[in-house]
Amino acid sequence: MPSYGKRSRKVLATLHPDLQVVFQAVLTLGFDHSLIEGHRDEETQNFYYDQGKSKLRFPESKHNQLPSLAVDAMPWHNSLPHIDWDHFPSIFHFAGVVRGVAAMLYSEGKITHLIRWGGDWDRDFDVREKQWDDLPHFELYQP
Repeated sequence: MPSYGKRSRKVLATLHPDLQVVFQAVLTLGFDHSLIEGHRDEETQNFYYDQGKSKLRFPESKHNQLPSLAVDAMPWHNSLPHIDWDHFPSIFHFAGVVRGVAAMLYSEGKITHLIRWGGDWDRDFDVREKQWDDLPHFELYQP
């Protein structure tokens, strides 16, 4: 059974309870992953903005609230590289699992938000759009 390492546990502690429930459920299902980043302070957020890695300056990102309404997460592979930023089938599969688990937990009343993924910003399940992709990014929204 997969479990979170030290870094992922530290990130998990910064997340909104709904995100904690969703990602722990995904882990419990046996889908190993790493939580890369949750809450971001002003310096970190603006650094990412200046580098072109974020479209938002502090405090506009959902990462900037505490608890964080957003998390960056990636599938974890047993073989090297453990986190493969370019293995799109794994990333897309992982995103589908996260979104499906969140929808199930929401329908059961166990969480109060759904998940929006940075590979499908408008949530229409068409990932061929030419919008800016942020594939590790998951954030809460209320329908």
